[in-house]
Amino acid sequence: MAKQFKPETLCVQAGWTPKKGEPRVLPIYQSTTFKYDTSEQMARLFDLEDSGYFYTRLQNPTNDAVAAKIAALEGGVAAILTSSGQAANFYAIFNICQAGDHFVCSSTIYGGTFNLFGVTLKKLGIDVTFVNPDASEEEISAAFRPNTKALFGETISNPTLEVLDIEKFARIAHSHGVPLIVDNTFPTPINCRPFEWGADIVVHSTTKYMDGHATSVGGAIVDSGNFDWDAHADKFPGLCTPDESYHGLTYTKAFGKMAYITKATAQLMRDLGSIQSPQNAFLLNLGLETLHLRMPQHCKNAQTVAEYLAQNDKVAWVNYCGLPGDKYYEQAQKYMPNGSCGVVTFGLKGGREESIKFMDSLKLAAIVTHVADARTCVLHPASHTHRQLTDEQLMEAGVRPDLIRFSVGIENAEDIIADIEQALNA
Repeated sequence: MAKQFKPETLCVQAGWTPKKGEPRVLPIYQSTTFKYDTSEQMARLFDLEDSGYFYTRLQNPTNDAVAAKIAALEGGVAAILTSSGQAANFYAIFNICQAGDHFVCSSTIYGGTFNLFGVTLKKLGIDVTFVNPDASEEEISAAFRPNTKALFGETISNPTLEVLDIEKFARIAHSHGVPLIVDNTFPTPINCRPFEWGADIVVHSTTKYMDGHATSVGGAIVDSGNFDWDAHADKFPGLCTPDESYHGLTYTKAFGKMAYITKATAQLMRDLGSIQSPQNAFLLNLGLETLHLRMPQHCKNAQTVAEYLAQNDKVAWVNYCGLPGDKYYEQAQKYMPNGSCGVVTFGLKGGREESIKFMDSLKLAAIVTHVADARTCVLHPASHTHRQLTDEQLMEAGVRPDLIRFSVGIENAEDIIADIEQALNA
């Protein structure tokens, strides 16, 4: 289906193809376990000799159908759903890194991911070096070490809205024999497909635009199938040498292009269990069915809001890559010519306190710890999502003290602007 149909059709049809007499709508397989007729059938599943389901902590039919839809949208060979976007980021790295390993990461990423990589993974013995994504290839390459296993970045960074030069990052990663992992949450595959620009693995917080309704926390990892793990077998023993927990099976030999996702399922889900619930996967699928309709409206509204803010004399600065004067305008036109996302960041004259006063005066837009759903919402990262970071870390992540993250919904743009205007004048 991925080769045959366009994204709009994939959003609606991919993943679930019912047979005669089966439900037209993807069912919720709300069961922890699955029945087989013989002990031998079950044994073959546990040895990874047959595909199938035996316990929802590892795999579930509802989840797999939704993962297949996301893989089709991204143009990948396989995907896995996780319980959250953070779990997806953790699994994506931990699937190829172990104690004593290192990876390189853009410094302008979501604050929770920054903390996961910079603090929690270090407790597991995995080190990270953060780099300025706009630095030269030579400068970024200088951060690599013999034990470096991956390069990580966000297509559009949250909340700084910097646009990643995916081709540059892919060249750097591949010159060092490691995969490029890209978080594509903000543009979604409707507006950007990182695999087409050289990325190897894509992660998502499906909680955001993919769900679209702020009902279900979840994440996804998609593998392009393009990275040749065996060509760099010394770097990736977990994929390229026998796994004694599966009777000496070697993932790349047994599963080929499916090796990375199979290992994430058979090892990480088996042992850590960060599975998305079938109910949440079902709700996610409902969101995906309208993703191709919602994303253009988010972008259209955000463009209108950004243009209004750029002309308002109470606004100190505006970041939105759809504005011709924006630092990332040309890069966004290259990677996302049909639109980027619905998130705009800006600051007000008067600084941090004025920004907080503005948010407290909004009536239509809600202050929530969320972004990228159908309803317009607002957040002050320095006070909320990034408050665990020091001032030095905030600056390193590109988060100004007065930065307002304004997630433009799919309501009427005139109503959104009217709410902004009354809050600015309050």
